[in-house]
Amino acid sequence: MTSKELQDFFLETRQQTELICKPLEVEDYVVQPIVDVSPPKWHLGHTTWFFEEFLLKKYAKNYNLFHPEFAYVFNSYYESIGKRVIRTNRGNLSRPTVKDIYDYRAYVTEKLIEFIEKGIDNDIESVIEIGIHHEKQHQELLLTDIKYILGHNPLFPKYDDAFIESKVENIEKKWITISEGTYTIGHKGDSFCYDNELGTHKVYIQDFEIQNALVTNQEFLEFIENDGYKNPLLWHSEAWDWLKNHHISSPMYWHFSDGKWLRYGLNGLEELDLELPVSHISYYEAFAFAQWKGCRLPTEFEWEVAQSKFDWGQLWEWTESAYLPYPNYKKAEGALGEYNGKFMVNQKVLRGKSIATPIKHSRTTYRNFFHPQLRWQYNGIRLAK
Repeated sequence: MTSKELQDFFLETRQQTELICKPLEVEDYVVQPIVDVSPPKWHLGHTTWFFEEFLLKKYAKNYNLFHPEFAYVFNSYYESIGKRVIRTNRGNLSRPTVKDIYDYRAYVTEKLIEFIEKGIDNDIESVIEIGIHHEKQHQELLLTDIKYILGHNPLFPKYDDAFIESKVENIEKKWITISEGTYTIGHKGDSFCYDNELGTHKVYIQDFEIQNALVTNQEFLEFIENDGYKNPLLWHSEAWDWLKNHHISSPMYWHFSDGKWLRYGLNGLEELDLELPVSHISYYEAFAFAQWKGCRLPTEFEWEVAQSKFDWGQLWEWTESAYLPYPNYKKAEGALGEYNGKFMVNQKVLRGKSIATPIKHSRTTYRNFFHPQLRWQYNGIRLAK
C-alpha cells in the first residue's frame, strides 16, 4: 500500500480503539475481575507499546522513549524482550493514569506518522501492518473485556444502548452436504495474514454435513431443561470437573430470576431472546451440546471448506481441531516469533469472526484459538455430522 494508505489505516485503527473506550467512566479503565480480562487502560497502553518497542525504538533515529518504565508495565508475554508486570497484577496499577496513557498514545502515534513520512522499506511496512492488526485484535479483546467488567458488576450497567450484539438468522435451518475429497487449506495470495495461516496444504475430508445456521438460545435452553448440565455422559472428564468446580449451569451472562431467563448484553440486562444464536459458550459446553444432539463440532478444515455455503460472522465458532502448526510452519525471527507459535498447545481453534471483530480484520483462513474452558469471547456453536 502507499505511504498515505498506510498512514490512514494506522490512524483509523488508533481512533477506533479510543472510540470503543468513549462510553466508559474513568473508574472502568482499571478493573481486572479475572486473569483473562485486562483493564481497558492496559489495552490502550499495550497496543501503543507494541509500536514503540517493535518499530520506533528499533528503527526510528534518535527516538526518545515516552517513559522508561512503560515497557515493564505494558509488555504482555514477550519473554525475550524483558521483565514485565505479572498478568494478574494489571488491575492493581492506579498509575500510570488514564490521562498518562492517552498522552502516551498521542506521542507514539505522532512519532510513527513522522517515521512513515520519512520513507520506509517493505520489511518495516510489514511490521507496521502486523502492529495495526495486533491493535485490531485488542479492539475485540477490549470490547469483550469491557462486557465482562460491566456484566459482572451487580448493577449490570449499560455500555451503549445502541449496541447490537447479534441478529436472528431468518433462514430455514438445514444440513449442507460436503462431498469427500482432497481440499487445499490455508491462506492464499499476498494480502495480510498471520503466520499460523501460512503453508497451503492438502487435506483429505470424508463426506460430512454441516448446519447452515448457528445453534439458538431456544435450542440451548432445551439442553438445559433436559438436564444437559447434569448428565456426565455428555461431557469430557476435565469438562465435568470444570462444571463442578465452577458451578456452571448455563451460558455466561444468563441469569434466572423471577421465573424467567435474562441475559446481560452491552445494552443492558434484558429478557432472553430465544431466537438469537447462543453465545459466550465454552468448547466444553459446545461439545456436550453436540453430543446431546447426536452430532459433533466441525473440524477447522471442514469449516474452511464449507464456509462459502453459509453466512458467518456473528460469533466465533468452536471447532473440534486442536491448535497446531500447519506443515512447514515457520515462526518469525526474534520476539515477533512469540506472537502465535508459542501458544500451539492445549488450545482449540475457532473459525469465523464475531460482532466484536473489527473491520478489515477477518478472513476465511483466520485461526483464532482459546483454551477450551474460556467463554468471555463471543463464541457460538455450529453443528456437523
